[in-house]
Amino acid sequence: MTQKTETTYSISELAKEFDITTRSIRFYEDQGLLTPMRNGQTRIYSKRDRVRLKLILRGKRLGFSLAETGKLFELYDADKSSVTQLNTMLALIEQKKAELHQQMDDIKVVLMELVTVEKRCRETLSQAKHSGNKAAHEPLESETFKSTVGIQHDHDL
Repeated sequence: MTQKTETTYSISELAKEFDITTRSIRFYEDQGLLTPMRNGQTRIYSKRDRVRLKLILRGKRLGFSLAETGKLFELYDADKSSVTQLNTMLALIEQKKAELHQQMDDIKVVLMELVTVEKRCRETLSQAKHSGNKAAHEPLESETFKSTVGIQHDHDL
């Protein structure tokens, strides 16, 4: 960190601090999320840029897109009182929560289906082993396989 009138950071210092690549930081800059000063070709990041980078990374962890994060930055820049930004953030949080709840429901359904198919596979395998060693190593008949994995019709394939 170089000391001037304000604390500034180099791109490599920020990359190291946040354990990301300099390329990622440049990408966020290209997206308009960071606006470092320049000294020739050298980027000089301010405390504001550092805070924004931290918020970008936190937003990513929470599932916010870069466009959504950018929208929040724009709102904050336009209204420093944060009222509009907070209301927008609350709306985004509600949307993300709804999406996550839907994903959890979808995952539960898939897990139940996998448990059912696993059980059928184990039962069919057990039956094949008990009907003789030779049968355990032969391919299942098409209809047996379909019923084991829960396929009712060929168009389900």
